[in-house]
Amino acid sequence: MRVGITGSSGFIGSALVAALHERGDEVVRFVRPGAQFQDSVIRWDPVRGLVDDDDLRRAGSLDAVVHLAGAGIADKRWNDARKQEILLSRTQSTSLLVRALSSMTSPPGKLASGSAIGIYGSRGDELLDEHSSHGDDFLAGVCEQWEAAASDYGRHGSSVALLRTGIVMGLKGGALKKQLPLFRAGLGGRLSDGRQWISPISLRDHVRATLFVLDNALVGPVNLVAPSPLTNRDFTHVLASQLHRPSVASVPAFALKLVLGSELVSGAILASQRVVPLVLSGRGFEFNDATFEDIARSLAN
Repeated sequence: MRVGITGSSGFIGSALVAALHERGDEVVRFVRPGAQFQDSVIRWDPVRGLVDDDDLRRAGSLDAVVHLAGAGIADKRWNDARKQEILLSRTQSTSLLVRALSSMTSPPGKLASGSAIGIYGSRGDELLDEHSSHGDDFLAGVCEQWEAAASDYGRHGSSVALLRTGIVMGLKGGALKKQLPLFRAGLGGRLSDGRQWISPISLRDHVRATLFVLDNALVGPVNLVAPSPLTNRDFTHVLASQLHRPSVASVPAFALKLVLGSELVSGAILASQRVVPLVLSGRGFEFNDATFEDIARSLAN
């Protein structure tokens, strides 16, 4: 299979490229001008709305495309400019990609486009699946517009899957990369009261699930989370136990808001999202790391 990928040099994209190569698939990367890779590339600039038409022609036909590009959600304090960047980095790039793919002589039959479980908003203890209603906060609005831009590609008869990603756990990126040094030093602890739900997935299962989506031409929202969400309090206890370290510390909400800003903390850091992968489980996908205990064990060793 020939697969185009945006965001191929990121935390998730790099792992996906490696997995595709390992199973013998061919990768075509959408990259910024000047980037150098051994794989075939299509140069594009989502900010300026440009795609290199010559690269697009030279790339030939693609069987599928995975769209992972987008500015980090919690990398910086939110202000109006940062929130606009978070939104436009997703909607502009997705609309440009849809236009570029649609212009190909033989448009790819499958598009798996990134999204996030942030679309559900912060919902306390409510159990959420792909049929649940959407939230009404900033991130939910971003995800709705992001998914709407990707769904436009379905007008051509292609399958469009919306990858609603949870908290991806790996050693080389994501939230865990920042947390592990603290936990290993015995300084890890719960955030606020620790009652908020989190929905993690191991990096290897995220990659495997994405390939499963492509191989089975799944359509519509797909929650990329492990089947066992847990509270932040339990997350803290499990991770500390696997590392054989104490976990008596806690970070109060007011301190988080002082450092990171109230909206980012309420909308992302302390959001409570108890999400399950109804579609993946219903289609027979088997997780390597079904619980956070499994995830922590594989990363701690």
